[in-house]
Amino acid sequence: MAITSNNHFDVLIVGAGISGIGAAYHLRTRRPGTTFAILEGRDSIGGTWDLFRYPGIRSDSDMPSFGFGFKPWTHRTAIAERQVILDYLRETVSENQIEQHLKLGHQVISAEFSTGTGHWTVQVRASGSTESVAYTARFLFLGTGYYDYEQGYTPTFEGVDDFTGDIVHPQHWPENLDYAGKRVVVIGSGATAVTLVPSMADKTSHITMLQRSPSYVISIPAEDVIANALHRVFSPERAHQLARLKNIALNRGIFKACMRSPELMRRLLIANVRRQLPKNFDVDTHFTPRYSPWEQRLCMVPNGDLFKAISAGKASVVTDRIERFTPNGILLESGQELAADIVVTATGLNLSPLGKIVLSVDGAQVKLADATVYKAMMLSGVPNAAFALGYTNISWTLKVDLVSEHFCRLLDHMDTHGHHIVEPVVADPGMVCVPLIDLSAGYVQRGKDAFPKAGTIGPWTVEMAYEADVKRLRHGPVADAELRFSSRQPVSPTR
Repeated sequence: MAITSNNHFDVLIVGAGISGIGAAYHLRTRRPGTTFAILEGRDSIGGTWDLFRYPGIRSDSDMPSFGFGFKPWTHRTAIAERQVILDYLRETVSENQIEQHLKLGHQVISAEFSTGTGHWTVQVRASGSTESVAYTARFLFLGTGYYDYEQGYTPTFEGVDDFTGDIVHPQHWPENLDYAGKRVVVIGSGATAVTLVPSMADKTSHITMLQRSPSYVISIPAEDVIANALHRVFSPERAHQLARLKNIALNRGIFKACMRSPELMRRLLIANVRRQLPKNFDVDTHFTPRYSPWEQRLCMVPNGDLFKAISAGKASVVTDRIERFTPNGILLESGQELAADIVVTATGLNLSPLGKIVLSVDGAQVKLADATVYKAMMLSGVPNAAFALGYTNISWTLKVDLVSEHFCRLLDHMDTHGHHIVEPVVADPGMVCVPLIDLSAGYVQRGKDAFPKAGTIGPWTVEMAYEADVKRLRHGPVADAELRFSSRQPVSPTR
């Protein structure tokens, strides 16, 4: 197949969410001569923040650390709503002339690497078309996240067809859903549920969070007083840097304390909940999880909005199991029936590795579950490819910045030494491997077997530790005994 210059690039970035935009910025600034395009299956940028549109959707991390390291977060709100985050991403794209690299409505179906040519051939289907078009590139950068954008997770409930009201999954929120004056039941206890309940409470006649078991919920300030004070004293860049360092230290400190002293942190977290609810509220039943802190993500609520809605009588929490749906609501195993006009199934997401893209090398399909991740950004046996997978215990974007920096350093190293192909190779085939994502949450447990594995030694570990990745990705060497470089001259595009 002839390679045409119009569809050939040094790097093809897949995904125009936070990861793809971050990678594009670093390529533009660190390697201005590198040609690249961003292939995005949706018709707009933003990824998760464009897809999810349920009431109250907001960041579950503080924005000084969730924002990019290179673009100051200057908004007063530290826990930002969807539209504010989208505006920030659009500004990033505009300020850094990334629009010219965007190809929206371009869904990547498959990608095959040829060691003979040193190129990826990527099959792409444009919106409204049934045929695919081939793009080629020296490198592939996957910024696809790990959610299935097509379908959220809903368990099988008996009697669903009997229910006469509306059933909605947050991932597919109807644009004109009217819940004013309605009785609403939100099934779930995770970040989505604790966001929906206070956001809808003022309009509903009553809203109930129905949970099988409770999660840890922590109240945090909606505005970062220290960050806002720093912005009054320093330049936006310096204030952002200081606020970011402060929040990273605070969040890492809380996580490490949970790992070192889980019982103490458990008591402190639950005591924080008790202080914000009425004295007779059954915190032991509804806000005391059976697991230790950070076995699952902590659910953060700005200014305790969930607790305020409960205290005001606008919302309630029921901890029980569902027996079946009825025409008028949900019958619980305890015998209680919850009346409902609308049921929201905030029951989780489906995980999907690398955007469901079928990867092949020299005609052999890559079995992702058999691959091992290298420096948490490349795959064993897969040449000239990198991916960004953010942290689960701190802001996602912190990892995106580090991976993008290291990716550019890798390209620099290869150019300097005349290398054209790089492939991670596991030196010890007997190395013990572990799940890539180490959380006990249901969505992780359901999907983890489809993902590549993490190793337990050397560059194959995935520590979810920002300070360790700074040392490894930002300051550590690029060359490694378990990276195999070769200098085959790739085929040039046809002009």
